[in-house]
Amino acid sequence: MIKLVEPVTGGSPVTGRKFVRLSLSELGRRLRHSAKTVRRLLAKLGFALRVNVKRFTGPPHPDRDQQFQYLREQRETFLAAGDPVLSVDTKKKELIGEFKNMGRTYRQTAYEVNAHDFPHDAVCKAVPYGVYDLTHNAARITVGTSGDTGEFAVAAIRSWWQASGRDGFPKSQRLLIEADAGGSNGCRPRLWKRALQQFADETGLEITVCHYPTGASKWNPIEHRVFGPITINWSGEPLTSLNSMLSLIRGTTTQTGLTVTAAQNTKTYPLHVKVSNAEFNSLNLHRHEVCPRWNYTIKPRSAKNTE
Repeated sequence: MIKLVEPVTGGSPVTGRKFVRLSLSELGRRLRHSAKTVRRLLAKLGFALRVNVKRFTGPPHPDRDQQFQYLREQRETFLAAGDPVLSVDTKKKELIGEFKNMGRTYRQTAYEVNAHDFPHDAVCKAVPYGVYDLTHNAARITVGTSGDTGEFAVAAIRSWWQASGRDGFPKSQRLLIEADAGGSNGCRPRLWKRALQQFADETGLEITVCHYPTGASKWNPIEHRVFGPITINWSGEPLTSLNSMLSLIRGTTTQTGLTVTAAQNTKTYPLHVKVSNAEFNSLNLHRHEVCPRWNYTIKPRSAKNTE
């Protein structure tokens, strides 16, 4: 067996990982054994069917550990004071229509869907933006059909505040947002910060934002506490309409008591909106001493006038 497998074995001389290029049936034909026997023999040699594992995130940022430590301290401080801590992000965009959705469901007959996932056959492309309230283990998903922009992201946060935030935290004068370093709510886009300033002016809240280091978005709580369960809940269910998508999102729960609400945002958010230097300089933005690119607080502009 080893003599037969060795010529068709590939792998890395550094890690020692190996793989066999021939199929079980071809190995069985050459060995004059069944595929079942070949599988058993390969198992004894340490071979098994395996999938790719996403693990490498590239070289770590030199401030990565410091940022994680600071973010945890900020979270604990806000939670101890009874102030809201939000984990936010955009979930994977979905084509709405008769398209295959990965996964399986118990049914007497299978769903019949389109053979191809052509965007022009879709009703629309849905953009689900999530806001996860760590205190109450509750999430609100805003589903839009326009651009995934900083204005859309803040509109989703505003929707959470109006639906449950201001009632759930009636005495709070500040909130903490945990966000990825990239995307519509990244550390660089000016539009995201301008929209947050408008939200701060409307509500009187001081908004502190802490971004996860580059390549560390999977540590954002909303990823595994909300988006994962939503994906499991609609697994194998074609998202034929926005209403069906919203219904499946609302039906998501976990053993820890997660509750999820969902709403549609029909507003159009244009892409490539520029924020001028004058507009950006008018923001009441205060960067923290620790990793100032990733940590900042936006205060209401009324507070700026009294300073």
